[in-house]
Amino acid sequence: MKKTDEEWKKKLTPEQYRILREKGTEAPFAGEYTDTEDEGMYSCAGCGQQLFNSDTKFHSGCGWPSFDQAIKGAVQYTHDFSHGMARTEVTCTGCGGHLGHVFDDGPTETTGKRYCINSVALKLRKQ
Repeated sequence: MKKTDEEWKKKLTPEQYRILREKGTEAPFAGEYTDTEDEGMYSCAGCGQQLFNSDTKFHSGCGWPSFDQAIKGAVQYTHDFSHGMARTEVTCTGCGGHLGHVFDDGPTETTGKRYCINSVALKLRKQ
């Protein structure tokens, strides 16, 4: 999905723009979906692409919504060495929006992953 910065600014709230387009991070424990347990599908707030199923969400205590796996093909992984850290950035394959990061300290033996995702980058479509 190709849009100009001006088009994104018209479509997104200022906070969504800061996170999705400028690779920002929302404050921990401040996001709408940090503690949500509703069933449904989490989609990209920028383009609507489905990203995470609610049955992969867990409470990690890190302050952001956490998932142990993404929908296949929905996210792209990029090495991120910003802020003096070595991390893996997660972006939406539909629009390139920054979602958060993925770490290898998840609770499940199946994936071992913890997708640490900004709430403002998501929209929950409840079942």
